[in-house]
Amino acid sequence: MRDRLAGLTGVVTLALLLASCSALSTGRDFPSPKPGAGVQNGTTTKADLLRMFGEPTQVGVKDGDQTWTWYYFKKGKDADLSKQLEVTFNPQGIVKSYSFSSNFPEDMKSR
Repeated sequence: MRDRLAGLTGVVTLALLLASCSALSTGRDFPSPKPGAGVQNGTTTKADLLRMFGEPTQVGVKDGDQTWTWYYFKKGKDADLSKQLEVTFNPQGIVKSYSFSSNFPEDMKSR
């Protein structure tokens, strides 16, 4: 009986470990920006971005301008999925430029 219980405990532990490995993710999921809607160079503010996407995953500086980055990685069954939004601001805190990349299937559809 004791051996059977130990074996069952081992199987349950292994199953939980495998399940946790398959659900690995980094960052925080955020809505993918749609072309022509949402983020606009020269008009979108930091406050607008916080409302749309929440707090950025990273902040930094690129060519002297402040940047905010949202990043999400998800380990998938067949493929690893990721998306990234990087926004560069002018000195007034308005979007100067941005880039978005993703390999999530819903983002890969022709727009």
